[in-house]
Amino acid sequence: MAYSVDNQERGAVMNQLSPVANPLAGIKVIDVDTHWTEPGDLWTSRAPAKMREFMPQRKMVDNELRWVMGDKTIYIMGAASVVARDGSLCRDPSFMSWQVEDCHIACSDMGERLKWMDSEGVYAHIIYPNILGFGGQRALLIDADQRLAATQIYNEALGDAQKDSGQRLFGMALLPWWDIDLSVKEVKRCVGMGLRGVNINSAPQIHGLPDLAESYWDPLWEVCVEHDLPINFHIGSSDDAMNWFGSAGWPSMADGNRAVVGGVALTMDTIRVLLNFMMSGVLDRFPTLKVVSVESGIGWIPFVLAQMEYGIAFNPGKKVGLSLTPKEYFQRNFSACFWFENEDMENTIRKVGEDNVMFETDFPHPTCLYPDGLGRLTQAVQDRSLLEKITSTNAARIYNIPI
Repeated sequence: MAYSVDNQERGAVMNQLSPVANPLAGIKVIDVDTHWTEPGDLWTSRAPAKMREFMPQRKMVDNELRWVMGDKTIYIMGAASVVARDGSLCRDPSFMSWQVEDCHIACSDMGERLKWMDSEGVYAHIIYPNILGFGGQRALLIDADQRLAATQIYNEALGDAQKDSGQRLFGMALLPWWDIDLSVKEVKRCVGMGLRGVNINSAPQIHGLPDLAESYWDPLWEVCVEHDLPINFHIGSSDDAMNWFGSAGWPSMADGNRAVVGGVALTMDTIRVLLNFMMSGVLDRFPTLKVVSVESGIGWIPFVLAQMEYGIAFNPGKKVGLSLTPKEYFQRNFSACFWFENEDMENTIRKVGEDNVMFETDFPHPTCLYPDGLGRLTQAVQDRSLLEKITSTNAARIYNIPI
């Protein structure tokens, strides 16, 4: 969808309509999970000359253009977008070979993204990465100094985008998760740039580090609490999760069938991470820490919390004492995001918690709601006060966005 005056005017007109004509009229919509199709020169244009050759960049490998760091391929796909340059939506495997130049310009150009958001009636985007991994896990492929530089350059680009957008584009910072002291320093640096949340590798233990329950990580939780930054666990935020994505489907299945199984398995992995986090004792040590489950949906939450409470009540083994029930922890500390779910949603949201749910579109990824994700939402949720919470005020509170 090319941006035009007509599109801008359409967004303005839609926002001025009455709530009967447009259920979201007057609401500053915050889409809490979108992605940046990183420009090919994002790192090389910002890196010092001595670091440039080691930064993420596109090079020909086996006659294919791929993202590499040094001599290592880190990303096979060029863009991971299904929204084409002309605004059409791709629903076949051909998108796997697309480069950033093939994708809708709003995927990579932040100025054009703002124009497109205006045309859609969206006020703000929360933005996640592609190339370094959703939890920054691919940075481990290169030497420590180089991976730190790549992480910092990405965060600086986020800070610039947030500032240049007039505080409408909010990228979640990547951390140098392989070193707790560097992580704490980077959080403080990102706070100075105005960033509003962080990502982290959800399975550092598979790389020889303590798992997230251990006190090793307490300085990170402490600095995030101090600055009121949410910890975001996006699906696929570790090598462990991505391996599960690739191995969950049975080998005999066709690729498309295995991809469906793998996609659901990614959600299951995020559930596993959140269950461990909830049972770890971290939230007793840091009762105001904010934790967000990103791109994992919400329909599973009432069942899982009920199963946890049943397990605690009837588990004959030794239990770690926790001060709250799983449901109480969830209501106090957690937020969850949904996008495609549309059956009995008002009831589901209320079961999960009106103050604990946010809406996303996952633009421009393969499972994204495009076009008219907001139209799909307003068909599923028609209660005006509920719409305002899940599309605006909950996100504004979690990410400290003035609306």
